[in-house]
Amino acid sequence: MGGVGEPGGEPGPREGPAQPGAPLPVYRWEQIRKHDLPGDKWLVIERRVYDISRWAQRHPGGSRLIGHHGAEDATDAFRAFHQDLNFVRKFLQPLLIGELAPEEPSQDGPQNVQLIEDFRALRQAAEDMKLFEADPTFFALLLGHILAMEVLAWLIVYLLGPGWVPSTLAALILAISQAQCWCLQHDLGHASIFRKSRWNHVAQQFVMGQLKGFSAHWWNFRHFQHHAKPNIFHKDPDVTVAPVFLLGESSVEYGKKKRRYLPYNHQHLYFFLIGPPLLTLVNFEVENLAYMLVCLQWTDLLWAASFYSRFFLSYVPFYGVPGALLLFVAVRVLESHWFVWITQMNHIPKEIGHEKHRDWASSQLAATCNVEPSLFIDWFSGHLNFQIEHHLFPTMPRHNYRRVAPLVKALCAKHGLHYEVKPFLTALLDIVGSLKKSGDIWLDAYLHQ
Repeated sequence: MGGVGEPGGEPGPREGPAQPGAPLPVYRWEQIRKHDLPGDKWLVIERRVYDISRWAQRHPGGSRLIGHHGAEDATDAFRAFHQDLNFVRKFLQPLLIGELAPEEPSQDGPQNVQLIEDFRALRQAAEDMKLFEADPTFFALLLGHILAMEVLAWLIVYLLGPGWVPSTLAALILAISQAQCWCLQHDLGHASIFRKSRWNHVAQQFVMGQLKGFSAHWWNFRHFQHHAKPNIFHKDPDVTVAPVFLLGESSVEYGKKKRRYLPYNHQHLYFFLIGPPLLTLVNFEVENLAYMLVCLQWTDLLWAASFYSRFFLSYVPFYGVPGALLLFVAVRVLESHWFVWITQMNHIPKEIGHEKHRDWASSQLAATCNVEPSLFIDWFSGHLNFQIEHHLFPTMPRHNYRRVAPLVKALCAKHGLHYEVKPFLTALLDIVGSLKKSGDIWLDAYLHQ
C-alpha cells in the first residue's frame, strides 16, 4: 500500500485489514477522497479509516446507507444510528485499514470544529440525563390504543351493520389506527423502545407486517437513507421525486435543460391529485411488494399476508369482497393524506439540493423544522413535530424530545443556527407554497435560459 507509515504518501494497492498489534498506516483526506466509487468505499469513524467496499452489501442498514458516507467522517452518523457502540465496533475491526495522519483534522472540509465538539457534548449530556432510555408504559399504551381502535372499528360494523354511517366511522377509526401504526413502527425501526436491537426489529415486523401489511426491511431501507442524508438528491428517497415533482435545486436544473415532462408551474395543484391521496395506496404498495419479491424478504411477505388475511376475513362477511376492498381503499387513502402532510411539513419547505458535505448537526438542521407542540399535535404527529430533535438523535425515545429541545435551542443560538418552529397550519400550507415556488423557479429558468 503506497503511503503506509507515510502521512503524505500517494495511495497504492491496498494490503487488506490492518494486522493486530502492527502500527496503523496513516492517510490524508486527499487520499481518502479518492475512495468514494462503486465497489471502492472508505470512510472515517473516530479518526480511523475503514474499507467498507466489500462489506457494505452485508451492512444491516443496507449498502446505500453506509455508502452515502463514502470518503467522509461518519463519526456522528455512526453514533446516531447505533445503540451499543462497543458491539458494533467488533464488526468494524476487520475493516480497519489505517487512521488519519496526526496533523489531519477529524473532518474533511471547512466545517465548524467547535460546533461538532459542542454537539457531541450535547449528546453526552443527553445520555447522562438518561434521555435515551424508553418508558415502557408510554409505548405499551400506544400499542394498546392502536389495538383498541382495530377492535372498535370491527365492533361498530358488527353491532350497527354495514350501513354508510357505521362504515364511514369504521373507516375513520381504522385510518387513525393505521396512522398511529406508522408512528409506532417508526419508533421500533429506530430501535428507540427496547434495549436490544433484535427485540425492536421483531416488534417492528409485527406492527409493520401484521398491523399494516408492509415490509419492515423495505421501510428501514428507505427511511435510514433519509436520516443519513436528509433532503439530498439521490441519497434521500423522500426528495428524489423528479420528474413528477421538482423540489429545490432540481427546479433550476430542469429549467436550464429545457425539461418539461409535466407542467411544473402547476405542480402545487396536481399535488392534491396524486400526492396525498395515492402515496400509500399506490406508490408504497407497489414499491413495498417489489422490494419484498426482489430482495427475497419472505418473512416480511408472510407478515404482510397475515394482515390482508385478517382484514378481509374480518370484513368480507359484512361487505362481500367488493365492499371489503372498497373499505380497504378508503382507509389507505385517508391514512395517505395523514402520512404526506405530517411527514413532509417538516422537510419540503426546507433546503433541498445536492450533497454539501456538512457536519451532522448542520445537515440535519438545514433539512428540518419543528411544529409548535401541544398534547394533541404531539399525539397526532407521533411527535414528528419535534423533527429537529428526532433527526439529531434518531434513537432517542420520542417522549424525551421535549426535554432535550431546550439544549438543542441553546446549541443553535450559540452557533447562529436557525432553529425553526412553525404553527401547525402554517407548516401544512408551506408544503403547497414550497411546491409553487419551485414550479415558478422552473418556469422562469425554462423561459429565460
